[in-house]
Amino acid sequence: MTHTDHRAMRRVLRREIAGTIGLLTDEHDFRAMRRYRSFAFDDHSTYLQQVEALLRTRAALGGHTTVALFDPEEYAEFCARTHLDPDAPASRARFTAEIAVLGPTVPYDGRPLTELVPALVDEAVRQATWEYASTLLARLGPCASCGEDIGRAAFTRAAGLLARILDTAPPGNRHLVCSVSTAPETLLTVLHADDGNGDASHSDGPHADAIRLDEAEALEFTTVLALGLATHSPGGLVMRTIAPDTPDRIYGWRLRGDGLEPLTAGEVFDAYCTDVESGGLVAPESGVDYGTPPDLGEEGPAPRHRH
Repeated sequence: MTHTDHRAMRRVLRREIAGTIGLLTDEHDFRAMRRYRSFAFDDHSTYLQQVEALLRTRAALGGHTTVALFDPEEYAEFCARTHLDPDAPASRARFTAEIAVLGPTVPYDGRPLTELVPALVDEAVRQATWEYASTLLARLGPCASCGEDIGRAAFTRAAGLLARILDTAPPGNRHLVCSVSTAPETLLTVLHADDGNGDASHSDGPHADAIRLDEAEALEFTTVLALGLATHSPGGLVMRTIAPDTPDRIYGWRLRGDGLEPLTAGEVFDAYCTDVESGGLVAPESGVDYGTPPDLGEEGPAPRHRH
């Protein structure tokens, strides 16, 4: 076999290798990494340009690259924990490999970094929200009266409520937002639920098996809703459905105790047409129907935990 054949085989094998790059998304994190002599960049804009060029090159060669959020503080903690020299490219590579498994990532799909970075930051926020809500749920422990795990029971109930909300929604693509007021901050989670065929005009109806969900989004959404139910925290849930040739429909519920209470059409209208910061009026959107939610029907066999 000739040397040329070996090189050709290596080129083929390179296309089989998946890669991950840890991205410093903002100027503050970039400046923090400049304390390391082995970090070769001194300008954040140039750094981002070079990263984007590398991503385009790998994609052109048929390679798959995942972009991970590189946090300098977490990196320093990782090096201290694993006794690695933080001022070494190999240490950064090992940390990047770890966050590729455990941290927020997005695949490079040809989008410019100006679009990819916000998606990566959103993924980081989503993961942090889920971890925080999960921790608070776990801390609730067992019920003093019956011994049932309060967090697990609330999660089961939240999952059932979400299924019924999706099942009773009109045909179309659904956009759900749930907010729960917890100390010290309000948790906000978003779930996109699209018709499985991507076109509401061809949907057979609003059934769960015709709905396409992102599993990570659904898990985060259910966890935050469960936390609100378990702790009886103030909060709300709003559904927006979008379908061809029909006005968008918006309706919602407030969290009340360990359940959901429907909002009136007027309450939904007021919520959407009031500026959160100033309290002033905002013009309503055209082509939008502010209404009341459908009846969620009877609750399933799982009992509500009322202790």
